[in-house]
Amino acid sequence: MSFMNQPASPYFIETPQTEEETHTLSVVVDNEPGVLARVIGLFSGRGYNIESLTVSETEHARHVSRITIVTTGLPSVIVQIKHQLERMVPVHSVRDLTSEGKPIERELALVKVVGTGEKRVEALRLADAFRAQVIDANVDHFVFEITGRTSKIEQFIAIMGPLGLAEICRTGIAALSRGKGIATDETGPTVETADD
Repeated sequence: MSFMNQPASPYFIETPQTEEETHTLSVVVDNEPGVLARVIGLFSGRGYNIESLTVSETEHARHVSRITIVTTGLPSVIVQIKHQLERMVPVHSVRDLTSEGKPIERELALVKVVGTGEKRVEALRLADAFRAQVIDANVDHFVFEITGRTSKIEQFIAIMGPLGLAEICRTGIAALSRGKGIATDETGPTVETADD
């Protein structure tokens, strides 16, 4: 007696789950009232998470701003976010810097550490190792300014925890793509400016 191989039931077929990914998006928009609220509304209205968000005007003459958003989701969700942002009227361009190649990312943090004695000396020594600058100090506290990758900021904060970490303020990530590629729109390139 021979047995025929019967097809397996589709109900028992496991579909592979793709892991969530963290992506950095660069969005060039018109600098006009309500644009940031509309971008944030797109994320909150659809349940997308924003891990970091920075925005500033980058071209004063044309009133163009760059919004840098760090978000996490399945690859299909990231693509959906990008397409929905591209359809918004004040948006000139949307680039997924993560998919284009490892972007240059930096963040600034102000970290207040309160303490005296050995802990104070150790906090100052470790801050020097991390190249953090002292921007305010008195006999019982320091305020450090530290710039770098998010992982560096996280490590610095973790180390300062037992030494009297009191308060933290972080800017969120600013990012640019590597190489000569630039964010563009229909009227020309968007040039990043930095004010000292």
